[in-house]
Amino acid sequence: MTKSTRHGLEESTSLSSTNIRGTGHIHAARAWVDGAFRPVAVSFQDGIVTHIGSSRDLDGQTHVVPDDAVLLPGLVDCHVHVNEPGRTEWEGFRSATRAAAAGGVTTIVDMPLNSIPATTRPEALAVKRTAAKPSAFVDVGFWGGAVPENLGTLGALHDAGVYGFKCFLAPSGVEEFAPLDIIQLAAAMEEVAAIGSRLIVHAEDPAFLGDHGVLGQKYDSFLASRPRASEASAISSVIAEARRTGARAHILHLSDARSLPALRAAKEDGVALTVETCPHYLSITAEEIPDGAAEFKCCPPIREAANRDLLWEGIVDGTIDAIVSDHSPSTVDLKRSVEGDFGLAWGGISGLQVGLSVVWTEAQRRGLALDAVLPAYTTGPARVAGLEGAGTIAVGAPANFAVFGVNDPFVVDATELRHRNPISAYDGRVLTGRVRRTWLRGYVVYDESAPNAAVDAPLGVLLTASTGVTAGVASPRRKL
Repeated sequence: MTKSTRHGLEESTSLSSTNIRGTGHIHAARAWVDGAFRPVAVSFQDGIVTHIGSSRDLDGQTHVVPDDAVLLPGLVDCHVHVNEPGRTEWEGFRSATRAAAAGGVTTIVDMPLNSIPATTRPEALAVKRTAAKPSAFVDVGFWGGAVPENLGTLGALHDAGVYGFKCFLAPSGVEEFAPLDIIQLAAAMEEVAAIGSRLIVHAEDPAFLGDHGVLGQKYDSFLASRPRASEASAISSVIAEARRTGARAHILHLSDARSLPALRAAKEDGVALTVETCPHYLSITAEEIPDGAAEFKCCPPIREAANRDLLWEGIVDGTIDAIVSDHSPSTVDLKRSVEGDFGLAWGGISGLQVGLSVVWTEAQRRGLALDAVLPAYTTGPARVAGLEGAGTIAVGAPANFAVFGVNDPFVVDATELRHRNPISAYDGRVLTGRVRRTWLRGYVVYDESAPNAAVDAPLGVLLTASTGVTAGVASPRRKL
């Protein structure tokens, strides 16, 4: 016997907590499998996909996705600042991973800075994993950090299981995470090439940046302080060192679309290079940011509408591999206690929960199909981080799924998001497309219309580069 939920999701059994299992079936008229939408029936057992077919003749608990929604693999976000431990009042694993689940994201990779200690040595990674273990509602991997103090010793952190190493070429904003100069960048590239890892780079050249400090409430002043030339120069350095050393390199949060030709050419030349951008760069423009609205401050900055158009060309032609949140939250005070001064406010945007909705809304405005953005939310970020098995619906992969109502309208209310602090650049934005339900390893961990039906327990697995995504299937009965 079936019933209909708020969005018409049919179920062969009740979604009471006693019936949510890591084993079951899902049928969808449109599912994202092998890079295309097609009808599919998916079976999973003990949290792993065991069969993909086209028949609806499935025994046991079957979830039927309605025709106005699509079935997606669990999304991947390889750029999230969780900030725990040390600055847990800014975010934390519990709030961040619950926000991720509500946004259809089932795998995140945590950045090594803004937590204290920063993840720049194996002991610090152990501290962070201890903090994450009882609070992860989705799977969590970790980036390590490359700073002047730990160059030459990255191998130990690599062996401990980080997915690669983040570095800054300009000041990071926190004293625990110093930037690399150009000589140190070269040394870091040589080291990650030797150990078979990757270097992910915040690419801004400090030689082009304005003085830090008071800038006032005009966004134009902040934008002028971080010109596109800074990104272009830093990206050129990264390309040159990746070409010289053969290291795998990744450009974080690309804002300067005029750097795309250089990135495209490097890729065509065989340089081991990947590139990401963020929803805020694809949806918001400098022209629309009000005076004093420091919730829009991020580094590198949101640029003009013409720049946004060029970034979209990079999405469509595949030069940009991934769209990630760069979820970099802070307390409300750090954003607003400086009277809207763009120089003094903390730089970072909270958007982990609504990223796909933001980008899909803008894609529709441009006449693009959902197909155009899905690789950048699934296999793209998985490839960036080396997360084998993530972002796909495939036999042997984790049973991580999201049901996305492609036409569901809603208005973002920052006070209702699952992030810890109620401030976001997307507050009040009218969006189309919303995640209705998320499964993690076969368990419903988010259900928009029946929140009490979801397993409200931290079932996420802590991932390491050595064990991969399919390791360590969780169970609600397992004490994490």
